[in-house]
This record gives sequence, C-alpha cells and structure tokens, in this order.
Amino acid sequence: MLTTPELIAETAQVSRLAQLIPRWQNVPLYRDWLEPMEQDGDGGLSRFTRLPLITKRELRAGFPENVLGRARSLDALLREKLVEVEHTSGTSEESLPVIFGRHWWNEQEERALRLNAFVARVLDGHPNARRATITSPACNGLTCPTVWQSHAHRTSGNTLFVNLARIPFLLSDANLARMASEIAEWSPQFLDVDPVHGARFALYCERHGLKFSTLRFVLCSYEFVSVVHRRILERVFGVPVFNLYGSTETGHLLMENEQGEMKPCYDTAFLEIVDADARKVGELVVTTLTNNYMPLLRYRIGDLAQHHTLPYGNVYIVHGRARDALRSPHGTRVTTWQVDQCFAGAGGIAHYELRQSQGGDCLLRFVPDGSGPTAAELSGVAARLEALLKPEGGIKVESVPVLVPSPSGKFRLTLRTGE
Repeated sequence: MLTTPELIAETAQVSRLAQLIPRWQNVPLYRDWLEPMEQDGDGGLSRFTRLPLITKRELRAGFPENVLGRARSLDALLREKLVEVEHTSGTSEESLPVIFGRHWWNEQEERALRLNAFVARVLDGHPNARRATITSPACNGLTCPTVWQSHAHRTSGNTLFVNLARIPFLLSDANLARMASEIAEWSPQFLDVDPVHGARFALYCERHGLKFSTLRFVLCSYEFVSVVHRRILERVFGVPVFNLYGSTETGHLLMENEQGEMKPCYDTAFLEIVDADARKVGELVVTTLTNNYMPLLRYRIGDLAQHHTLPYGNVYIVHGRARDALRSPHGTRVTTWQVDQCFAGAGGIAHYELRQSQGGDCLLRFVPDGSGPTAAELSGVAARLEALLKPEGGIKVESVPVLVPSPSGKFRLTLRTGE
C-alpha cells in the first residue's frame, strides 16, 4: 500500500489519542473510565475502543460541571469571551448545549473545507470569501422563526443569513425576491444551504432567470442532501455542489472532494463505525480532538455511515439518521441513503418524504419540481422502492404542495410511523 499524506494522518491519530488521554482524565465525565494507553501492538487503540459510548443524555446530566469541572465557571469563561455556547437542533433528542473556544468553529470548518481542492482554490483566491446562508431559522443562532430581524442583525463577519422561515414551501414570492436581492447585493463566493431550503430558493431563481455572477460553489450541510436537491442546485446555479457533514457538537467531520467522495478530517475527530451490519453500515461514533472545553469521547452522533478503505485512504458514505431507517419484511435495515438512490436519474421532484407504517405499508409524498415527474419517471422510482422495501401493498404515491419539517426545523426524508 502506498504511503500518502492521508494515511500518515490516519496513523498519527492513535498517538494523538494517547497524548490527549491525560488531559481528558481531568474531565469529570470521563475520569473513572480512562487509563493511560499502553504502547502495545496497536498503540492502545483496542483498549480505547472498548471504552463506554456516550450520548446526549450523559452530556446533559450535570452540565456544565460534568465537562468543565467545578474549578472552571462557564459564566466566567463567557464573561472573559473565551468560549461560545451553542445548542444542537434537537433532531433526535432534546437540544444539547455545546461549549467551544471562540475561534474553534471557524478553524475546524476551514480545515474541513480545504479537503476539497476546488474549494481550497476559491478560499485562497478570496481570503475573506463571503457566504450567504439559507437554512431553517431553528438551525442557527442569528434568526428566529417568528420575529423579523434586520439585515444588520443577520450579518456576522463574512456571513449573511437570508432566510426567516421554517417551511420554505410557504415562502411568498415577495420573501423570495427579498432573499435574492440581498444575495445579489452581498455578492457571495458560495451559498451555504440546507438542501431543502436551498432547492426551494433555486427553483424561484430559475423561474425568474436570476443568476449570481460571483458564485463559485454551493455547500450543502445541516441535514441529508438528496439526489433530488443536488440535481436542482446544480442545474439552476451552474456551479459545483459539495456536501459538508458534521454537527454542532462535533464540528465538521467529512467533506466531499471533487470526485464526489466524503473524506474525513483527521485533525478534528477520530471516527469509528459500531454495530455494523452485513453491508458494514453501522452507527458513527466520534471522538473530538480539538475542542478542549467540551471534548467528546466515543460519542454516538445518531447517524449511520459506511466506511471504505481504499489504497489512498478512507472514504465514507453517510446513510442518514439511525432513527430514520426503514425495515424490509425480513427485518433488514434500509437506510435513508439506500432509499435516496432510488431517485437517481428521475426528474420533476423537488423534495419527498417516504413513510413506512409498522406493518410495512409505504406512502411516498413529494413536492413537484415544475410540472412534476413524467409517468415513466415516477413509476421507475416506485418500482425501485418496491424492490428495496418489498411492501405487500406496493408504494402509494401522492403529489403535495407542502411538506413540513420536524419541530427541530429539519426535514425527514424517511421515517417509520408509530415509533
């Protein structure tokens, strides 16, 4: 196997874990778990991967003393402007407060973005690259879904937040025109979008012939990006669309490169796949390496992923939320990513939601793109879904004008009802 910078970085993670354990032993949450990593055959990695897994539940219990200790006051850290406190969106559980250093978020994000050579060239050419962010107000700390905030209140450094609505399908043309006007005036180098909100905005731009001359790429984050969203974004904006994966509590973990591969950011986190099935799809477990104020050790992020080792390094496929997985009649797990592959090559769909009852019945509801899919395209999608899920009653299909998000503001492409 060839030695590449990526493989060297992967190997260095084991020694990095060993170096961080003495510091993590001072964190009350982990104090009783940790022992020094002995330099055995794998550098102590096997012992580390036998440590307990944690979830949001353990992190919330006793917060913030459980991560800071009693000698460090969160109020004092905030007064001294050493840290920021953000909250997760609460997609799968109650929202979690997260502490990180003042510059940590931007630093780890740029590391992830630079895993993509195209994006790195744009950032090198525009050191103060501007972005326009289009996402649910529930997913950021600068806007809220019920109160109007001015342009100034929605501008933070080189970022302009343009959206003020939780349900993009209900945006009026006046609101969409305001968003487009603000973006044109801001002249961003890239859009940072929730894929559902981004696709809705893109369709408005397409209908009115709007282009943004400074735009170099579109970044999709915040939630699972479907092939239907990506198709619209690429078609309308005419620039590359890349997927950036992570979470508020862990930072950005994977970045899509120019070849469409999701590459890990070795400096930010150590990744594991646990409880993998026969296809090697399992739950993603994250150990963060750079957030000194609230390190996460073997944290169950709640997502399913698949890991492939290639001669030149590691590639991941993100399969969606574990709780959103469906079931075949034989009890086999069917992930959001597998369902989404059934929509590849089919046009006319702006967004969709596939519901599966406990009995296995499936209902596909979709918001049309323009005049919607052709009969052949729709029957092709349904046939592929039936082959994947094998529901006794087939796939029932409905075209709807609106699909609503969960209380967190995020959309679920797949879900089992009654659970």
